[in-house]
Amino acid sequence: HKGLIANPNCSTIQMVVALKPLHDAARIKRIVVTTFQSVSGTGKEAMDELTNQTRQLLGFGEVKHEVYPHQIAFNCLPHIDEFLASGYTKEEMKMLNETRKIMDDPSIQVTATTVRVPVFVCHAESVNIETEKKLTVPEARALLAAAPGVQVYDDPQRNLYPLQLDVAGTDAVYVGRIREDESIPKGLNLWVVADNLRKGAALNAVQIAEAL
Repeated sequence: HKGLIANPNCSTIQMVVALKPLHDAARIKRIVVTTFQSVSGTGKEAMDELTNQTRQLLGFGEVKHEVYPHQIAFNCLPHIDEFLASGYTKEEMKMLNETRKIMDDPSIQVTATTVRVPVFVCHAESVNIETEKKLTVPEARALLAAAPGVQVYDDPQRNLYPLQLDVAGTDAVYVGRIREDESIPKGLNLWVVADNLRKGAALNAVQIAEAL
């Protein structure tokens, strides 16, 4: 609707912040993303459930679950939001639709698998892109390093890459594990991490308001 600005889904926000400078330089044709989303994306009840289940398991007690359909402690659930008839979830379809809308390119092919992981804060994403124009790893690093709100943390020889534990409480979108996809001529792989309670929610709302 005219005059309304929506705050996009937290998992979409961090991915698009990282991919937009690459899209502007080389036009992204296809995105394959798997997310590893923290329980804070569901809310306080989910954070409490993870805490309680961890205590129950370490105390050899009965593990109870109410927020999620299965135990989340020491487990990963490939199930965020409701399943649709297609087999995808609503969360996965949001990533497709919102990415096309924000990038202003309805032709981008997007496929997502969203996974809830036993982490309190921060979403991580394994992102694979195919571009129209070839981007080398140094070119991609330079574009990302110059992009507002993006921090490149990528030195695998020193075991440096973005970790949810380190990113919590910060505002930037962190990108690492930048490497060529050797299965196609014009592809890249990236690891993207952000604090979903800041960049994915509060900070993004503030930045939208400041832009108005």
